[in-house]
Amino acid sequence: MSEASHSGLSPAQIEQFIDQGYVKLKGAFDGDLAQQGRDQLWQAMGLSPDAPETWTQPVIRLGFMTGGPFVEAANTPMLHASYDALVGEGRWVRPNGLGTFPVRFPSPNDPGDVGWHVDVSFGTDNLDFMQWRANVKSSGRALLMLFLFSDVGELDAPTKIRKGSHRAIAKQLLPAGESGLTLGELAADDFASTANCEEVLATGEAGTVYLCHPFLVHSAQPHRGSRPRFMAQPPLLPKGEFDPSLPPSAVQTAIRKAIGMEL
Repeated sequence: MSEASHSGLSPAQIEQFIDQGYVKLKGAFDGDLAQQGRDQLWQAMGLSPDAPETWTQPVIRLGFMTGGPFVEAANTPMLHASYDALVGEGRWVRPNGLGTFPVRFPSPNDPGDVGWHVDVSFGTDNLDFMQWRANVKSSGRALLMLFLFSDVGELDAPTKIRKGSHRAIAKQLLPAGESGLTLGELAADDFASTANCEEVLATGEAGTVYLCHPFLVHSAQPHRGSRPRFMAQPPLLPKGEFDPSLPPSAVQTAIRKAIGMEL
């Protein structure tokens, strides 16, 4: 399969996204930007890459980062063309930064945040995040994105992805209509409907981006490598609700295929 270019995604990549729920883009942003971003993240944590004795926590979460490297990394020509290919031209909001950043450190300790989940997208004013919601239209979220700001190998706490799991979640959300389901309701059976999906690790060199369907089931895992892992996991926000007068996007086509809706 060919990699994405500045002209967007190939038909094969779009079909992979619809069927499997994600597409991996190598070199989506420059390695120098990744280094600049890491420098700012180290500063934000008050830690040093040269002082591993101070890396005492398995994970440190940093919020939304609006510095230049993060804005540039989120808005490369390759990524803009890919957003257009998956979400639809003019249907997404230009990112003004990236976040959150769960920075993971080598540690034998349980990070306390490992578990299969989907990223819900509305009702986030509720203080209990298990009450946040998602619906079959994916209101409030166009994509889940994973931006690798460091090289991530199999031991470096790569995000685990259940390939094709977005299809099962679409079916689960369909009967709930516009109001959707809470994260607690979606996770009540520990996502048993996706347990047989093939697992994929979100590995790659710094500058790699995974563009994922909003319903893709994924999980963090402990870091068993030697160097900290830097990754952003932002949403791509939609400009508005689904407009039935427009052709369905790849995100919507995936949902329609999953629920047996005529294309």
